[in-house]
Amino acid sequence: MFEALFILTIIDAGTRVGRFMLQDLLGHAWKPLGRTSWMPGVIGASAVIVLAWGYFLIQGVRDPLGGINSLWPLFGISNQLLAAIALCVATTILLKMHGLKYLWITSIPLVWLVVVTFTAAWQKVFSPVPAIGFLAQAGRLEAAMRAGTVADPAATRALILNARLDAVVCGVFLVLVATILLDSVRIWVGILRGTREARVCEAPFVASQLRAEEL
Repeated sequence: MFEALFILTIIDAGTRVGRFMLQDLLGHAWKPLGRTSWMPGVIGASAVIVLAWGYFLIQGVRDPLGGINSLWPLFGISNQLLAAIALCVATTILLKMHGLKYLWITSIPLVWLVVVTFTAAWQKVFSPVPAIGFLAQAGRLEAAMRAGTVADPAATRALILNARLDAVVCGVFLVLVATILLDSVRIWVGILRGTREARVCEAPFVASQLRAEEL
């Protein structure tokens, strides 16, 4: 039960967040797509996200070496990059509400996450060591196939595809998070210079009523 609920909850939350982000991005190209209340946009963006992670499910069924086996090496990187996005949002909110006073609370962890995770992701893609780099691993397996030293060519081709797919997905992660980070910096600079309105859209703080009820 725990495994089923955990997986379903993660997929549900991830699909919803992905749909919101995709709609927000597409809304810059066409305004109706950015409205979360416009049903064609909701269905279309949701379908794109579902097809994206559905591909890996289908791949896992058709290829035992695919699916979760190809996604697992990206789990740590994607998890920490998602945390970096959350810290970008939190930093923006703190800057709008309190200026520089509390900015260190989120900016220091953000800098640490960006440095460590971007370094790790770069190594996973471009490291010449096959045990680390996706492209190096694919290159070594391809060389072994050309030399005729592999026992199962079909399985080796699947591993090569998975390694290159991981490299592409990891690269896309880096580009997307770097874009969000640069745009966040642009907003922060605008707020500090006074060229951008520091308007807070979040719900106001409401004190808990539990203590009042106890009294």
